Parts: sequence; C-alpha cells; structure tokens
Amino acid sequence: MLAVESSCDETAVAVVRDGREVLADAIISQIEMHTLYGGVVPEIASRKHLTAISLLADQAIKEAGITRKDIDAVAATCAPGLIGAVLVGVNFAKAAAYALNVPFIPVHHVRGHIAANYITYPELEPPFVALCVSGGNTLIVDVRDYTDMQLIGSTRDDAAGECFDKVARVLGIGYPGGAPMDRLAQGGDDTKYHLPCAHVTDAPMDMSFSGLKTAALNLIHNAEQKGEKLDLPSFAASFAKAISDTLIPRVAYAAQQTGYGKVVAAGGVAANSRIRGDLAKLCEKRGWELYLPALKLCGDNGAMIGCQGYYEYLAGVRGDLTQNGFANMDIGKAFE
Repeated sequence: MLAVESSCDETAVAVVRDGREVLADAIISQIEMHTLYGGVVPEIASRKHLTAISLLADQAIKEAGITRKDIDAVAATCAPGLIGAVLVGVNFAKAAAYALNVPFIPVHHVRGHIAANYITYPELEPPFVALCVSGGNTLIVDVRDYTDMQLIGSTRDDAAGECFDKVARVLGIGYPGGAPMDRLAQGGDDTKYHLPCAHVTDAPMDMSFSGLKTAALNLIHNAEQKGEKLDLPSFAASFAKAISDTLIPRVAYAAQQTGYGKVVAAGGVAANSRIRGDLAKLCEKRGWELYLPALKLCGDNGAMIGCQGYYEYLAGVRGDLTQNGFANMDIGKAFE
C-alpha cells in the first residue's frame, strides 16, 4: 500500500505491508515556514505539498526496497483537513493509482490516527474507546471494528491542540505549541493557577475548550498589563492539567458505558506527557488496557494512512477518479 497524507503542514508518503508493517515512512515538515506566521497558512501549505509530494513518493518507494510494480493499492487522506492541502494528496494518489492500474482507497484522517496504534501494538484489535486529540480535532470514538466507528463525544468549539498552539504563540515559545508547552510544564506547580474546565449540559462526553483558552490568554495579558511576572512552568502545568481534567473523565465515562476495557489514544496531543500519565493512572485504577501510540506516530504521517487504508481495502472501500476531498467529515460516515 502506497499511502499519502497531506491534510495540514506535513507532506508524508509511506509504504505499508498488510496494514501493520511499515517499510518506509517519508515525511517533509513545513513547520519552519509556518512558524514565521505563528500558524499554518493554508495557501503556503498547499504549494509546499505540490513541490514535495512526487519526489517524496519516489523516496518512499526506494526506501521500501520495492518497485512501482509491487504496489497493490494507493491510499490517501481525503478528509478532514485544510481543503487545498487535502486535494493535493487526493489528486496525486488518484493519478498514481490510475497510472499503476491499482485501486485507490480514500481514508479518513482521524481513522488514520487511531490506526497508528496498530503499528505500535500489532496485537491490538477492536473494539475499544479512542480519544483522538490534535490541533484540529478532539473526539471520543466508539471503535467497534476496523471500519465501524461512531462518534460519541467531541469538542463543541476549539480543539485541545489549537488551545496549546494559541497559548504558546502568545507566550512566544514556539509553534506548534504542544511540545514547547509540555517541556515548559515540567517541574511546574499545576495547582498554582486556577483555570476552568467546562461541562456541556446533557452531553456527558462532549467538551468545550474556548472558555479555557480565553481564561488562559486573559491571565497572560492581565499579568503583562500589571507588570507582573507569571510563573511560566506552573502556568503551563496548570493549563495542561485543565486540558487533561476535561478529557479524562469523559474517556472514563465512555469506557464504562461501552464496557470494552480498552482505551486508545491518538493524534498529536496524545504525545503530551500529562495526558499520557493521567490516562495511565485512570486505566490502572479501573483495570483497563491502555494503548498509547509511539511518539513518532502521534503527529501526521503516511504510515497511519497506509495502515487504515489496508482495513478500508479489506472492507471493500474504493474511490474512483471523481473522488473529492472534504474539509470536514463525520468519522462514522467515512467513505462508501
């Protein structure tokens, strides 16, 4: 399976065998470029994908030690993501599949993040509850089977990763914000600053982070205006605690409701040490199995798309030359 991922600011092409063996995973990041603007500029991202994707595919095939004739199918992220960026990968993958006379497999990006765990844990099988946290998505998913999923909880506004990015940008500590905020929080007092955790009435598995983001930014600006110096490690630790304290109870509720006894984390924010630690404590206390993706597989990559693409292929999912890309799509709907 030749697999393409271009939904945001990483161009990635991988070669995956039978869904779980990664033969090559070539990635070109655009972080340095977008750091200049404090966030991803969609038009720049699309143009960078265009210049990189063909050469990256050749590189992945070479690293995998195969030829183009060995490729049985081509998969690509078709939703969700920055639409211009998504379309670069979709159209390249469709053209490659057509030229090679092999099936084209459309893949849901968040399903790919979940599938990264199959690479880290070859023994993992559904069903399980998945917490998917990234810059663009914060979801709780009932994974009944490899291609049978239902969204059971989500953020009503901002994604958790978006909050980390915005706060890190205001603090001037780098983009994307997850890793620098995590490093800053080490050794901080997570009780020093009180930050809110929202609750959504009548929706026990839904979340809201806009109030937390606003409260954190107000705290920073008020300190600046008063000439006061924030204890930055304690502020970062308190912020991470507020994010985690929003996520963990909802994961616990979902796992209890489904009764699966297995919890999986996925997405870029799944690399956060506070969230990983709190998930571990939760699962140890409840006697549940916990699966955390390898740190290198938390961010966007082609291997996860190749892994999920394999299971979509087995389920009979096929795209044709009219296949479009989408900025948004329910993880439970995916592709026909």
